[in-house]
Amino acid sequence: MRTAGPRPDLSKRRAVYAERCTYGSERGSEKPAVRRRQGALFLLYFEDAEKAAEELEITLTSRDGGSERIPMCGVPYHSAHTYVEKLIDQGYKVAICEQVEDPSAAKGVVKREVVRVITPGTIMEENMLVDQENNFLVTLTGSENQMALAAVDLSTGECHITEMSGSLDAILDEISSYRPKEIVLDESLADQAAVKEQIQSRLKCLITPHGMDAGSEKKLSEELPAQFPQYPELCDTPFLRKVVALLFSYLKQTQKRALHHLQRLHRYDARQYMMLDEAARRNLELTATLGEGKKKGSLLWLLDQTATAMGSRLLKKWLDKPLLSLEEITRRQNMVEALLSDFLLLDEVRDRMKQVYDLERLAARISYGSANARDLNSVKRSLSIIPELKEKLLQSDSRPLKELAEKMDELADVKSLIDEALVEEAPVSVKEGGIIREGFHEELDQLRKIQKDGKSWIAELEQKERDTTGIKSLKIRYNRVFGYYIEVTKSNLHLVPKDRYHRKQTLANSERYITPELKEREQLILNASEKSVELEYELFTKVRDQVADQVQRLQSLAERVAELDVLHAFALIAQKYQYVRPKVHTGSQLKIKAGRHPVVEAVTNTGEFVANDAELDQEDRQVLLVTGPNMAGKSTYMRQVALIVILSQIGSFVPAEEAEISIVDRVFTRIGAADDLTGGRSTFMVEMSETCHALKEATRRSLILLDEVGRGTSTYDGMALAHAIVEYIHDHVGAKTLFSTHYHELTKLEESLSRLKNVHAQCIERNGKVVFLHRIVPGGADRSYGIQVAELAGLPKEVITRAKQLLTELEKGTPAPSNTGASPDSSGQLSLFDPLEIQPATRETAASSLTSEEQEVLEAVRKWDLMNKTPFECMQFLHEIKQKLN
Repeated sequence: MRTAGPRPDLSKRRAVYAERCTYGSERGSEKPAVRRRQGALFLLYFEDAEKAAEELEITLTSRDGGSERIPMCGVPYHSAHTYVEKLIDQGYKVAICEQVEDPSAAKGVVKREVVRVITPGTIMEENMLVDQENNFLVTLTGSENQMALAAVDLSTGECHITEMSGSLDAILDEISSYRPKEIVLDESLADQAAVKEQIQSRLKCLITPHGMDAGSEKKLSEELPAQFPQYPELCDTPFLRKVVALLFSYLKQTQKRALHHLQRLHRYDARQYMMLDEAARRNLELTATLGEGKKKGSLLWLLDQTATAMGSRLLKKWLDKPLLSLEEITRRQNMVEALLSDFLLLDEVRDRMKQVYDLERLAARISYGSANARDLNSVKRSLSIIPELKEKLLQSDSRPLKELAEKMDELADVKSLIDEALVEEAPVSVKEGGIIREGFHEELDQLRKIQKDGKSWIAELEQKERDTTGIKSLKIRYNRVFGYYIEVTKSNLHLVPKDRYHRKQTLANSERYITPELKEREQLILNASEKSVELEYELFTKVRDQVADQVQRLQSLAERVAELDVLHAFALIAQKYQYVRPKVHTGSQLKIKAGRHPVVEAVTNTGEFVANDAELDQEDRQVLLVTGPNMAGKSTYMRQVALIVILSQIGSFVPAEEAEISIVDRVFTRIGAADDLTGGRSTFMVEMSETCHALKEATRRSLILLDEVGRGTSTYDGMALAHAIVEYIHDHVGAKTLFSTHYHELTKLEESLSRLKNVHAQCIERNGKVVFLHRIVPGGADRSYGIQVAELAGLPKEVITRAKQLLTELEKGTPAPSNTGASPDSSGQLSLFDPLEIQPATRETAASSLTSEEQEVLEAVRKWDLMNKTPFECMQFLHEIKQKLN
């Protein structure tokens, strides 16, 4: 077993080369013992074998290599995907080598080639993919201030491209929205160690450097318009042309086949969507929880009432990229409202959607050439649902729903082809027959008739031989080594007529015979069987290719179905939790009446969640300073405001009584305490980095959530930073901001900052116990109730009593009595701190005219600009002087 440890550096993993070797009879050999050893393995040799044996925990063996033994290991062909998946998870690429010619027709050594290289970003195997998640590969090229990226999901056939200017951080924020499994870097970028290191630390996925010469790039650029008819219009800049060429160069190198299902090239402008950086997605728990990183407990978990896998994937994309277009937001809201107002239609849509398979991935596998007959039948069953679904939508009073239905292509020709060609209950294998319907192909029907008649003839012959010989137990059997033969038990051998049969094999309890007549009929049956299997596979591939020619229509239908699926999920959630339609506008006011945190409300008992209002406006309520104790609901309140905004901008209804939402271009969050040990950043450094990112990138249309900024350092450092940050946001950034703090002194800022308002989480104290009301009300709090919260957490009674005693004395400004055994001072009080520990200066130094500290204080007073400082700053300065002099 491997010992636990940090995940290896994926960028340094190399490809593992596996060769498929078929075991069977040597060409031309008729030795039965050899021919029985049929099967297939993927074999690995040399260093690949040693590495694979270690990673997969399989036996490492060896074979004769002349002067020395060659390390070797292997895995069964039929279960190779399990081992490939393990290697991919460990950050390896796996090169698959197979025979590319028929061994029976080959001369000399059977030709082998690498038929595919499987990488984390190019997985097509159904069992290695998560149905509800995309598997994106991202390519990146560009210069220091201008970059282009292409994101492709080979398993669904979608391809997105964009070009961005700005910092590398902004580019990485955009890339992180795809959660890529692999990033292909242009060699010019990969050579920049700082860029590669930053990408690796931020995105933590496999990084593959890849380059092209000028000739290859030009050739690809000439070929791509055939792949994407819209290529010339969409790729109208050098970087966009290069990034798409880089992508297809890498895919051609690894996949070794035409990728006709990659026909959806979508160019977008990142500025068309709300920008959510990694911190915002994490802190708001959009798709995964903070603690365990699981879907359950996230906003995605709550909203994902979709009926199809493609709907679930689209919902995740919408959450990652909320809209900025008021027109598109309104269109989605109109469809949700139409579904919500017609409960019967909503139920009928859901019932039918449940019968639709994952058309996106089915279409991709069909075009890729890896789909089997069951996949085609899944397409057929899905297409049989579309007419009913379309009819229901066309009967709706909603114009947007009708427009969506009108765009749904029923693909009746594809459905009819599959229905005519394939049996309903097809086997998994496509090379063993039993796939094509009777009546679809005349020659196949004739071959099947020969087989059927042959089997009847065998049965008649068996009965005839029993009657002739009188041997009631005589049987005609078949195996792959001998073909058909007559078997007679030893107890009946005396009944076998002389010279009637030719002995073939002697067993312990029986004898096996053949006859010329039986061998002749056997040849006819077996030839028909072999030919029919070959013909069935040929016919199946033709049908699959015909369906593949319509892959673009299938993908277009999948997009419509997925969109309807997400909108119907929004309606279901709105119905269940009484969400309302928000009024989204392009103004500056954000007003929420009785808003609720969607996920917290869903996991609490009905009626327990306390709703709260929120109002923000650039004119007079730009910054809300939120104070109050821990556990009182400050963080929940801040998060729910952001989540309601995001829900509004993906077209969903929201958990509130009323909501007016001004469109937000970015959401920034600084919530919770977390460090970055691998990146060498402390908790406070992470806090300051995320705050810095917000202050630099936010605009007047942004929403900023800052929770307890400054708590990671000393009290006065933290307070000064918090004060300065609030002022900067108020005076320079102008973004709508929720700022939560325990520095109650900051509530005084309401007097000097015109657009800052105080609110606090209300609570009361009963019998020394704090009671949280979870209400956010106007005004500032004057206490944090930290000791009471610690008591609720279960700290020992002695700690709580001592803490209360110390707090009382500290609030009075006098030393607190100690029970630790420290010696009393001249007044009889026990000092909380030993002055000698704080001030190491000797008494002789203190007796001199001015100490160095006193000189520093005097100089600071001289330089203090009294007339241009706020009362709070003067009070803080005076307190610091007093501390130094004491």
